[in-house]
Amino acid sequence: MSAPFALVEATVVTGDSAGTVVPGMTIVVDDDGRIGQVGSTAAVTVPSGYRRIEASGLFVVPGLINAHAHLFADGKPLPPILLKESAESLVSAFMHSPAGGWMLKRRTRTNVLTQLHSGVTTLRSVGDVGYEVVAVANEIAAGKYVGPRVLASGPLMAITGGHGAPQIALISDSPWDARRNVRRSLRKGVTAIKIAATGGVTDARVVGEAGRPQMTEEEMTAICEEAHNAGIVVAAHAQSQAGITAALRAGVDTIEHGSSMSDEMTSLFKDNPRSLHGTSALIPTLQACLPLVKLDPRITGINAIARANAEMIGEEMLQGIRDALANDIAIGMGTDSALTHVTHYNTWRELDMLVRFGGLTPAQALHAATQSNARILGLDTVTGSIRTGLAADLVVLDENPLTSFRTFTAPRYVVVGGAVLEAPAVTRFAEIDERLDSLENDPSAR
Repeated sequence: MSAPFALVEATVVTGDSAGTVVPGMTIVVDDDGRIGQVGSTAAVTVPSGYRRIEASGLFVVPGLINAHAHLFADGKPLPPILLKESAESLVSAFMHSPAGGWMLKRRTRTNVLTQLHSGVTTLRSVGDVGYEVVAVANEIAAGKYVGPRVLASGPLMAITGGHGAPQIALISDSPWDARRNVRRSLRKGVTAIKIAATGGVTDARVVGEAGRPQMTEEEMTAICEEAHNAGIVVAAHAQSQAGITAALRAGVDTIEHGSSMSDEMTSLFKDNPRSLHGTSALIPTLQACLPLVKLDPRITGINAIARANAEMIGEEMLQGIRDALANDIAIGMGTDSALTHVTHYNTWRELDMLVRFGGLTPAQALHAATQSNARILGLDTVTGSIRTGLAADLVVLDENPLTSFRTFTAPRYVVVGGAVLEAPAVTRFAEIDERLDSLENDPSAR
């Protein structure tokens, strides 16, 4: 699906944590979709027959990597009736029916392509209704259509009554049951695993349930062992010190959301012998929490219990980012797309919030979404950087994103595996964007 080409005389924003920007560069992409050459325009010879894309005045960055995505919804607030506990079983039954499966696969494909057109060339799903994301990932890998690289989790691993159950979870209440569920998902072709280590905000029934430990360390250890045997990174939804500590001890590779950190936690993040690669990383998801706290509940549609839990978890998440920065712990980027007010085209807002609320520099935020995420997910020999031999996953922009991440709203080109999408476009939700724009001048932003 790719044809050889060269981006000539571009300014490369490397995605390193220092914010290195190199003008006057030419990037040559071979017909196998990989970067064949990258260097100063004077030093690079574009082979005969290659398409030349003049990029003077344009900025090229590595394709974004979204390490925390859901694909079952589009980010619009759900009707209040669907949020009632009494409707839970009916919603779950439909989602797991043949008609629901057909709808979910169609929606997944739409949402995956929306992420691609907004600059996301790799994404990891972390909680699906069934194996619809696996199916879409397989279609992309087979070349049926151009799409991002997708790591698909299938349903997350949860306990009876736990976070995500029963809509997007496989249920277990013992280490061997948990092991069986991982084996079942591996058989279905998943390339990611997600654990619900603690309660969450969106389905909490009482104040304080978000962050409350749910799955035991022994159950999580069994899950990690099975996944790691298959070479698969394990994520854990975890929003408290107790829950995160147990997950890290079990060998979890990425902590999703996060909380303030104890000394034991910081030590385990940096040296985790049970993890797949020896260290663990933090994936905060500010976009999924802060709007729930800062926007009127009549707008977001959440109830008082969810709002109270969101306030508690939001502050813990911000402190976790500060602690990670202070202790040089790897930070990645994930949006929690599909949740209320988290659309599939607004990945740039997560970068923006990491800077304004989380205290990262723009360079650190872009690094989290590119080079750092690639390393965290074990993909740094495949993507995440602009260097010879890696996949040509690139975003071409009119402005330097380190000056304004909003430039990702209108990329000039998105390149995935060497395939060039020209003038990519997405369907936007004006009302949601207007509400999120109102947070830009929030006085509590750091």
